[in-house]
Amino acid sequence: MGTTGRPKKPTQLAVLHGDRKDRINANTPKPSELTVEPPSWLGEQAVEVWQHLAPDLKAKGVLTAWDCEAFAAWCDAVVRRRHASKQVQTHGEVIELPVFNKNGEQTGYRLGKNPWQQILDAADAQMQKYAARFGLTPSDRAGLSIGEASHDADDDLLTG
Repeated sequence: MGTTGRPKKPTQLAVLHGDRKDRINANTPKPSELTVEPPSWLGEQAVEVWQHLAPDLKAKGVLTAWDCEAFAAWCDAVVRRRHASKQVQTHGEVIELPVFNKNGEQTGYRLGKNPWQQILDAADAQMQKYAARFGLTPSDRAGLSIGEASHDADDDLLTG
């Protein structure tokens, strides 16, 4: 059977958040020091988002080579959200949608939800999901206390 409830907090975030030692898994697999680069499929604007946050996340030990695809998905969602938001701002949340008869002929218009609003909502949901995993939301940072510790010092926190 699978587990239920909230997903377990990543060890690195648990350490940074100051969780109790008995709640931190000291045996979490650690990625090697591979390069943390945006994947080649990531669009230009999403790469700009990546370059804005990735260095800090890597320095804190939250972004590793194992996390690149998930973080890239978050960056991509940021760009889709921005684009969809502009479309909703330009055209409104409610727009005129064409109405067709059984023969496929347009017979008029009706008011309806802007399809860009659905794209905006989906991008928001994806952003929130991934943002929490990387500690990018205010609630995930609320207990954050990293002081002057480097990410090498986190090993001392787990063992000492």
